Amino acid sequence: MKENEFYADKRNDLQGPLEGLRVIELTTTWAGPMCGCMLADMGADVIKVEHPKGDVARIAPPILPGTNPPLSFMQATINRNKRSMAFDVNSEEGRTIFLKLVKTSDIVIENLRPGTIDRWKIGYRDLCKIRKDIVMVSISGYGQYGENSSRPGYDPLAQAESGFLSLSGEPKGTPTKSPTFIGDDLGGLHATISVLGALRHRDQTGEGQHVDVSLLDAMLFQNPYLTLGAMGVPLPRLGNEFRVAAPAKVFTCKDGLVMFGIIVDSHWQILTKVIGQPELATDERFATNLKRIEQRDTVHRFVDNWTKDQTVETVVRRLAEAGLPAAPVQTYAEAASSNIVQEREMLQIIQTENNSIPVPGPPAKFSKTPTKVRSGAPALGKHNHELLKELGFTTEVVEELNRKGIVL
Repeated sequence: MKENEFYADKRNDLQGPLEGLRVIELTTTWAGPMCGCMLADMGADVIKVEHPKGDVARIAPPILPGTNPPLSFMQATINRNKRSMAFDVNSEEGRTIFLKLVKTSDIVIENLRPGTIDRWKIGYRDLCKIRKDIVMVSISGYGQYGENSSRPGYDPLAQAESGFLSLSGEPKGTPTKSPTFIGDDLGGLHATISVLGALRHRDQTGEGQHVDVSLLDAMLFQNPYLTLGAMGVPLPRLGNEFRVAAPAKVFTCKDGLVMFGIIVDSHWQILTKVIGQPELATDERFATNLKRIEQRDTVHRFVDNWTKDQTVETVVRRLAEAGLPAAPVQTYAEAASSNIVQEREMLQIIQTENNSIPVPGPPAKFSKTPTKVRSGAPALGKHNHELLKELGFTTEVVEELNRKGIVL
């Protein structure tokens, strides 16, 4: 299918499928902002509320090269397509502003430690008094209830406590954390999906609700290993090898690395011809996936002996021609310059203050309501005046709040 065929019936009058929804985002760092980012990408009006000092994501290194003023990689990527307000929510005046915002909104996202917003008198029960059908999603390390709910919780802790960390890394090495914020990413993704589910319920019944997403729960849900662990199935660390298939791992070529694996027995028969050992196709020792897993080291040597004399391009091309899956192991820099990233618009150039920045585009493509990065991450409090005016605050009142340090 060509791109123009996919978008043949697209509409040009909407920013995305969620246009018309307003979201208040009282979040920090990554998991909460990820949820807000996805909703904003899909067309929702997301208003990020920060303290006048700003979220830590604004200064987290690395700083993007050549940016002036200095721009954090986190701020540039996760806070695009949003509007920014900066005021002290934990003050009487700030609380008044926040509750006025809630009255005009559909969703509130927060990822502060459980109990914090209740102490500030802007918890779910407080918001229901302002808007009974409000949907609030709370993202935390361990959830809103349970014996660990009051503990501080962050992405690497969820990786560790879930069991994920114990399986990550080389078999004879120490457990290795994910190089990305996988717990935060999964928490943000589950929060987004859950909010849409809560909105569907609201559309049918008129009822809002409180959605509780924990990073630990998100990590526990992502794979079947919790079931295996509960039933006492041994789970050794495998590094780049796969528990469910062989041959499958990273293979070395003469000019780089390739990730390749098969699970279907008919694919094994095809592979034996590609690597020049067709006699293995009828060898009973390797006839099924289960047998190949038992002979993992042997079948890996067969493939290793072939790839070591090939280029990465040759291996990927030969396997693709045979209908077998393979991919080069690339750096992010190499991925950024690849044709597929450009074709899929997964890097989009946006303007942020005085900077032109390439940021990841939305991964989901909507044929009727296309989405894109519409605006760069805003300066702290950039939309204070327009939104406060919309809420009925006069210029004089705003200036007084500014003098008190409540509003930036």
